[in-house]
Amino acid sequence: MRLEERITDLKEDIIKSTQEIIRIKSVKAEPDGDMPFGKGVNDCLNYALSLCESFGFKTKNVDNYAGYGEIGEGSEMIGILVHLDVVPEGDNWTYPPYEAKIHDDKIYGRGTIDDKGPAISAIYAMKAIKDSGIPLNKRIRIIFGTDEESGWEGINYYLEREEVPTMAFTPDADFPAIHGEKGILMFDLVKKINRECRVTKIKGGNRPNMVPDYAEAHVKDLDLNLVYEYGKNNNIKIDAGKEGDTTIVKFYGVSAHGSLPESGDNAISKLMVFLDTLDMNDEVGQFINFYKDKIGMEYYGQSIGCGFEDKESGKLIFNVGVIDFSDDEIKVSVNVRYPVTYEKDAIYDGMKSVTNTYDIDIVETDYMAPIYMPKDHALIERLMKVYREETGDNREPITIGGGTYARSMENAVAFGPLFPGQVELAHQKDEYIGIDHLMKMTVIYTKALAELLK
Repeated sequence: MRLEERITDLKEDIIKSTQEIIRIKSVKAEPDGDMPFGKGVNDCLNYALSLCESFGFKTKNVDNYAGYGEIGEGSEMIGILVHLDVVPEGDNWTYPPYEAKIHDDKIYGRGTIDDKGPAISAIYAMKAIKDSGIPLNKRIRIIFGTDEESGWEGINYYLEREEVPTMAFTPDADFPAIHGEKGILMFDLVKKINRECRVTKIKGGNRPNMVPDYAEAHVKDLDLNLVYEYGKNNNIKIDAGKEGDTTIVKFYGVSAHGSLPESGDNAISKLMVFLDTLDMNDEVGQFINFYKDKIGMEYYGQSIGCGFEDKESGKLIFNVGVIDFSDDEIKVSVNVRYPVTYEKDAIYDGMKSVTNTYDIDIVETDYMAPIYMPKDHALIERLMKVYREETGDNREPITIGGGTYARSMENAVAFGPLFPGQVELAHQKDEYIGIDHLMKMTVIYTKALAELLK
């Protein structure tokens, strides 16, 4: 039986499994007994392992930090690196984020594209290979990470204890094959506040790698009419209300992945630009002015001293994801994706040339070095061969700002699931995967595995 025909036969099962795994809310939570990332993530891992077991794969749960399903024999191992955790769902979904409802041949839900839908696709690609009778002279192992969105503790736990694949791809980015990923910095901009100020609280965002869709500020002696007039004049959705002499101002935006801030609308930045119009001269007002002048609505870090770019991977990306001010400290959490030919010290040095003037500290919270693989690398060439044959698209391999599990080991790259021109909905409300898209990428992953088995 041809591989495409086998995938077609499995269509209803692929859809059903995708819906079932989406219905498990697997946002990282506090440890719960032997579940390091909470019950939801643990339930999702057990679901994936059970599905693999039902297909006759060899499986292992790695202490609830990770797991894998495996087929085949031999010393060489082809890895498929997926993750089962998802970012928080946010607000204002058209369809419930954990019901996996189908509308217009699209499955809606958190994780449909990032990364549960691709994980199910890869499991069924392995099943199709297993059922096809193709000689399995290498092993194929799908590795389930559980903490990709907030620290990689799960995949790192796996790598410290289990066998590392000979080669691998991760379906957690874009097609065609990705031969470079920008470096990632996460840090806090921290300003100590020593005096009582007119703004008493600012809060917004969920995580540094998400464009925030909500932010609020508590401001003393602020006329509500001024707030609404600003919103009307600038075509911005704002809510406001009074609590005694304090006005609570609420700004709304559009969530998006932190590597693509231009796809969203940053509620924190819009709020800070508004607050700067109040001309406050106290310590918080000075920080707000710094934010407006040196960050503002920019995506590329040019005003804060790190607007770098290279021909290999393009411009640096600068995303403010979280702000938290109460009591005596303002903390702004930032996610930066920097070009593959730069070192991280150049990024920090550029920013410090600006922030030192304002007595603002930069505190690093996470770092991933960039990765880069030549376009003529054997793994890239073989994945590109399958992609071109299946799509008729002869474009070249690409580089991205996103950070995938390809960084976690040697000889690994990202490959799909988004096709060129498709809207990036990871980390956004109304995330979905089209059923035709799900089936097409399953065919590509099946044929990619067949190619890598040769």
